[in-house]
Amino acid sequence: MNHMSPRLRAFLSEPIGEKDVAWVDGISQELAINLVTKGFNKAYILLGQFLLMHKNEAEFQKWLICCCGATEYEAQESSNCLKEWCSCFL
Repeated sequence: MNHMSPRLRAFLSEPIGEKDVAWVDGISQELAINLVTKGFNKAYILLGQFLLMHKNEAEFQKWLICCCGATEYEAQESSNCLKEWCSCFL
């Protein structure tokens, strides 16, 4: 990946641990609130959803948009972030 946002670089710099969902690149404050309301308060829980969808970015993005109120940009950035994290740590 040629260009990484500082937020993505920070997220990829270490294991997820107990990071809040708002640490995921692409997750706005509003989307983080929506996710927390639905039980996705930690980044590892959101990663679990991504893995349950077999790392299918299109399916994950559709779920974020339809079920959590993400914008298309937020969905793309966050799925890319989780995909890149998987490449680094799994």
